Amino acid sequence: MNKLEAGIKAPAFNGKDQNGNTIRLSDFKGKKIALYFYPQDMTPTCTVQACNLRDNFSLLQQNGIQIIGVSPDDSTSHKKFEERNQLPFPLIADTKHAIIEKFGVWGEKQLYGRKYMGLHRTTFLIDEKGIIQKVFLKPKSKQHAEEIIASFCS
Repeated sequence: MNKLEAGIKAPAFNGKDQNGNTIRLSDFKGKKIALYFYPQDMTPTCTVQACNLRDNFSLLQQNGIQIIGVSPDDSTSHKKFEERNQLPFPLIADTKHAIIEKFGVWGEKQLYGRKYMGLHRTTFLIDEKGIIQKVFLKPKSKQHAEEIIASFCS
């Protein structure tokens, strides 16, 4: 796993969201982005994290922060996740791991002593010039919006 660090330019990316729209990093030039990678739709921790971002979405927007989610799930799964949780932000389906690999968030994980390959929950705060300002390697799912605002707006 080769994680990106604060202070470097975010890699360009594009992918389709849950509505079939193409989302590109370049679409957000001049805006602050919280690009959050999460392992799987409909799972407990991923749902808590997404709902925290949803519940604080207007506050994030007031602070000029755009939210984009990315996971290896397909767009059909993302659409169900969006509808079930009324999520107001795009979720990119990265089934081929193109964006996930660019951001270095795929790697070995361990659960109950079993090792496997998977996505590491990570959020990148990208400024208006496309520079990574902060990397949350282990975001607090229940307070993630607060972490993002505190880091971007301090």
